[in-house]
Amino acid sequence: MSIKVVANNRKAKHDYFLLDKYEAGLVLKGSEIKSIRARQISIKEAYVRVSERDAWLVNAHIAPYNPASSQNHEPRRERKLLLKRREIKKLWDEVRQKGVTIVPLRVYLSDGRAKIEIALAKGKRNYDKRQTIAKRDAEREIRRAMRGKG
Repeated sequence: MSIKVVANNRKAKHDYFLLDKYEAGLVLKGSEIKSIRARQISIKEAYVRVSERDAWLVNAHIAPYNPASSQNHEPRRERKLLLKRREIKKLWDEVRQKGVTIVPLRVYLSDGRAKIEIALAKGKRNYDKRQTIAKRDAEREIRRAMRGKG
């Protein structure tokens, strides 16, 4: 099983506390999967909208595929996510009750199929972000000091 990551949402870990992670399939058109294979996708501003029965990827940008010309897709259309019914129900309950959101973390190809990793996330406040940066810097300094002694 080969996995090829085509897009990462690096700001997600910076802006949110990530709670639970899920893997979902994407319902795509032919020109969309060709653009994804060419790494022409951005999920920076994307989020997941959940209803009682469906989950949708909103605001993800998949660039038009030039050779498709007339049969091309809308770059920012909503795309359905393929999740199990109980996963959708759990996500729906979490979003309604706790005030969390669902953010995409990465898009990857697994055996030729496009998959997306999504996570339940709670927003960080500014002081949480500063605390995370300070902790990371301290760990980096410790690693540097240990490397220098060895």
